[in-house]
Amino acid sequence: MNIEMLVSTMNQTNYNLIHRMNIKDRAVVINQFTDNNIQIPQNLDEEKLKFINVHDKGLSKSRNMAIDNSSGDICVICDDDLFYHDDYTNKIKTAYEENAEADVIIFCYDTDGRHKKKFYKEAKRLGYIDVMKVSSVQITFRRKSIIENEIYFDELFGTGSSYYQCGEENIFLFECLKKGLKIHFEPVSILSIDNNDESTWFNGFNDKLFLDKGAMFTALSNNFYHFLIWQFAIRKYKLYRHETNFIKAINSMYKGHKNYLSIHR
Repeated sequence: MNIEMLVSTMNQTNYNLIHRMNIKDRAVVINQFTDNNIQIPQNLDEEKLKFINVHDKGLSKSRNMAIDNSSGDICVICDDDLFYHDDYTNKIKTAYEENAEADVIIFCYDTDGRHKKKFYKEAKRLGYIDVMKVSSVQITFRRKSIIENEIYFDELFGTGSSYYQCGEENIFLFECLKKGLKIHFEPVSILSIDNNDESTWFNGFNDKLFLDKGAMFTALSNNFYHFLIWQFAIRKYKLYRHETNFIKAINSMYKGHKNYLSIHR
């Protein structure tokens, strides 16, 4: 069983991020660039490192390109601002050996090297509601399961998309469940992430965020989007009440629903 890290990054001028992230396994790095004036490194196609430059943007596009160029048994979704613990390989291999039925395993991460992200305390199988809490960097999967079921990230969603800036990982995991894949949670941390970094998509609870959420909830389920919209508006009310009101939040999410249907059709 071999592990392969699928790294999405932008405007890298060298290969140093592999060392910076403490990656010890094979890696596929998708280096998107938008500035023609920067000096980008050469493409590589080596046994341990495949480094691909592409003049484009969009996180989901990058993830999909990494999947298409992967070859490992187990793939790990990575951003470029992560630091993997020294024993991450053994933790991932052990989890898959002990959960032979799992197609996808979700791990924990530490924030600022101190506090583990709150999730479940014990290992368990995850369902639709559970995977709505998952961040992309927690996702690992058996490549064969994803490829055979033709599961990819929805390129309408994710940082850098021309349409919606969030939710691509949740849509990806919903698609896994819809196609019968088994998703397992392991209460083990494999990486650290710096929570002080500024978010590339969250700019407060503005109309765009609610529109994007409405589109995401529709992509998740066209049967239950009403429930998802209302539960989000109620559950997050204390966080956004000083920026907008409840009715505006609901209306913006329904605009997102209609907007997504007009594009998706």
